[in-house]
Amino acid sequence: MSNPKGNGPRPEKGAAGPGRSRAKPVAAGQTAAARRRPDPAAPKPKTARGEATRRAILSAAEKVIGEQGFNEASIGSITREAGVAQGTFYIYFASKDDVFSELVADMGRMLRHAISEATAGIANRLDAEREGLRAFLTFVSAHPELYRIVQEAQFVDPKAYLAYFRTFAEGYRDGLAQAADTGDIRAGDADIRAWALMGIARSLGEYSVVFGSDASIDEMVDTAHEMIVHGLAAGAAGRDGSAGDA
Repeated sequence: MSNPKGNGPRPEKGAAGPGRSRAKPVAAGQTAAARRRPDPAAPKPKTARGEATRRAILSAAEKVIGEQGFNEASIGSITREAGVAQGTFYIYFASKDDVFSELVADMGRMLRHAISEATAGIANRLDAEREGLRAFLTFVSAHPELYRIVQEAQFVDPKAYLAYFRTFAEGYRDGLAQAADTGDIRAGDADIRAWALMGIARSLGEYSVVFGSDASIDEMVDTAHEMIVHGLAAGAAGRDGSAGDA
């Protein structure tokens, strides 16, 4: 999974999917947005101390919701984990739905940054794909609870879930189209390619985080990248990169 926007520092590509969700699908009129309090979201903190408290609540929510699932997690359990009073939660977030949506957006921002950092300066698109996939799997392995939250967003907050993947897909598509235009990869439907490559990363993340695979990140990256570059056809280049008979 490479940086979505090509070969320089830019946004990322995606990955995550339905997994260990404990929340039941909600009706159209009962989405997270509809269940939220009518009050506007609290403003961003203006001091370093306020931001530190807000981040502590987000970190606690990541752990509690990621481990327990959205329905089972409570604001009380989140504030206990954060070491703050329950009333403090409402200074920074309007509701549990609000903090959940922020976690999904946070995952997208942090993951895009991680992939952008990992692929910065890599001129070859296929090399960028390999290092982007490695950065993605490394990130989700370090943040398994956050990864599960994004998966659960499909049921808890469909709007945030769609925004998460569409943001990835748009940047990814543009990067692939640019690489095809410059002859770095062969021409093809950039949109379908973007979703297919995102699907590989997403499934490997689930394989690692949700199913607890013993495969190392290097093993997953090497196997997936070989398939991305050479396909499944017999006689294609082998693991050493040498040309086959086809």
